[in-house]
Amino acid sequence: MKLKLPHLEASKPAEEKLPVQRFKAVIAYDGTSYSGWQFQSNAITVQQVVEDALKWLEGAPVRINGSSRTDAGVHAKGFVGHFDMTKPIPAEKIARAMNSRLPESVRFMKVTKVKPDFNARLDAYGKEYRYQIYQAPIMPPHLVPYWTYCHKPLDLKAMQEGAKYFEGKNDFRSFAATPPDKPLNNTVRNVYSCKVKKSGPKYTIIVRGDGFLYKQVRSMAGFLISVGKGTEKPEAVKELLEHPIPRTARVETAPARGLFLWKVFYSPIKK
Repeated sequence: MKLKLPHLEASKPAEEKLPVQRFKAVIAYDGTSYSGWQFQSNAITVQQVVEDALKWLEGAPVRINGSSRTDAGVHAKGFVGHFDMTKPIPAEKIARAMNSRLPESVRFMKVTKVKPDFNARLDAYGKEYRYQIYQAPIMPPHLVPYWTYCHKPLDLKAMQEGAKYFEGKNDFRSFAATPPDKPLNNTVRNVYSCKVKKSGPKYTIIVRGDGFLYKQVRSMAGFLISVGKGTEKPEAVKELLEHPIPRTARVETAPARGLFLWKVFYSPIKK
């Protein structure tokens, strides 16, 4: 009796895996309606809407790793993130595709292909933040989301003198808040430059450094506003840096809406 052999199916070739490519994206966003950059389970963040659009583009979940965090209401002109994709889409077309899916408050400004080990946070030399103040009797309503209003006159020279004291390697404990998710350990940071510029009613504080503590720039801006108003002397900045203590009510945190993450540097920073 002839044995019947079971039907043998031809083995299917293994699915070919597409190569993973890493991309660097420069992202701008209006932070007014978002609870910061970092993903949160109970709030809408910029990272969440970006990853939703990347998932649509890739057809699978994609994680984007940011160069830093920004607080609720803070804006960005040059935030940087890196992400991996397998879809064979040229870098120059990713920004257009993403912007067709993202809300108008978030935009991919530029996308470039980078080495597989590029890291948006760890490879950064430092960052530039800008804080915007509008000083006049009346605040134009279209500027409200992006400028902090001050009706009292500000002494530009005093603010510039106070800003100089921030430059250098210092303990910024007096100008930082304790993050909600971890304690403050090392509070020493190197501020390469801190300048105050004025154009009509608009004052801009420009700070460059190797990194910044939680709410550090907003605290620096808040104190310089106090210096401009005359309630603090410029030398008080030096005093607080030389004798650092946990931040008190003396150092006000300026509103989030005036702050922009302006640029992330991936080469040595010029003052």
